[in-house]
Amino acid sequence: MDVFHVTDQQGKKITNKTIEYIEKALGPESNILGTKGHFWPGKSVGMHSIGDHTAIELIGTDRPGLLSEIFAVLANLHCNIIAAEVWTHNMRVACVLYVNDETTFQAVDDPSRLSKMEEKLRNVLRGRGDDVRGARTSFSIGTTHVDRRLHQLMLADKDYEIGGSLTEGNEVISFRPVITIDHCEEKGYSVVNIKCKDRPKLLFDIVCTLTDMQFVVFHASVSSDGPYGVQELYIRHKDGFTLDSKEEKEMVIKCLEAAILRRVSEGFSLELCGRDRVGLLSDVTRVLREYGLTVTRADVTTIGEQAMNVFYVRDASGNPVDMKTIEALRREIGHTVMLNVKRVPSSANAPQPSRWTGSGFSFSFGGLLGRFWS
Repeated sequence: MDVFHVTDQQGKKITNKTIEYIEKALGPESNILGTKGHFWPGKSVGMHSIGDHTAIELIGTDRPGLLSEIFAVLANLHCNIIAAEVWTHNMRVACVLYVNDETTFQAVDDPSRLSKMEEKLRNVLRGRGDDVRGARTSFSIGTTHVDRRLHQLMLADKDYEIGGSLTEGNEVISFRPVITIDHCEEKGYSVVNIKCKDRPKLLFDIVCTLTDMQFVVFHASVSSDGPYGVQELYIRHKDGFTLDSKEEKEMVIKCLEAAILRRVSEGFSLELCGRDRVGLLSDVTRVLREYGLTVTRADVTTIGEQAMNVFYVRDASGNPVDMKTIEALRREIGHTVMLNVKRVPSSANAPQPSRWTGSGFSFSFGGLLGRFWS
């Protein structure tokens, strides 16, 4: 039996509605861990249709302007992006996008159109053509949780092996995860100890990665030490064996470190809310590119006719974003959509106050920015 003492992100007691959602998500009909999905390596672009949208998975080498080019290709092919999740780590990028036809609002299922879409997206991912790892990606069929799918894509792509530096541009990540693996001889477990900067979904990221590496978590202790999360997990391979070799322990440590850092973003977050239309994401990311900003993470959601998008951005050269650039973005983007700019802290301090620009009302994204496929 597992016992969790939980609060919301502000440390407050969770509501009954949230409890009901958790019960549904973890119940017998849940597919939160994607057990109905399949996993095939070896494709650079994967597509499949579910309901009234087509799911596209991409992975390749990250570079400034890549996301803008991807969105532009889909807009030119008359596809509307209704949801997307984008992660970058160690100069690799993984995307899961849900699109439909701009006219029919149905999934794109014409084979010739899909073939053309795949070809153009492959060309974008190839970039200058010197990316020897550009074809290392995969796609799945099913309803795997989007966040877990992104972990699977990057794990299969071996993003943990690339670079190995804990820097993004010229900035050093504020706190490097401390991970050790010991052997509990009397119980026959391997014990994984982790201390890192605490954040939402930290336990999810760690457990999903261990599960995808074919480990079972038998016992765990999770706590907070000020701004840090502390976890102790007792694990074994699915076949019952523990981690004995130095090489295997080092591999697990590298994979867990990558899983923790994939979701870390420092710089600014841009939260945009406005009426959805074909080409909106292409236009917004083009503006970001023109201002010399690169997107490190993105969360795109459409609810009804409203598009609610969050972009985590940094200066393409790795330098801190100039406030003049932020104000220029407010002036250019803020007259068409509501724009909220927040500084993502490099420490666990609370984010600085921010303000909305643009016409209309203000509101908190809160639960509206939940995952599209959860």
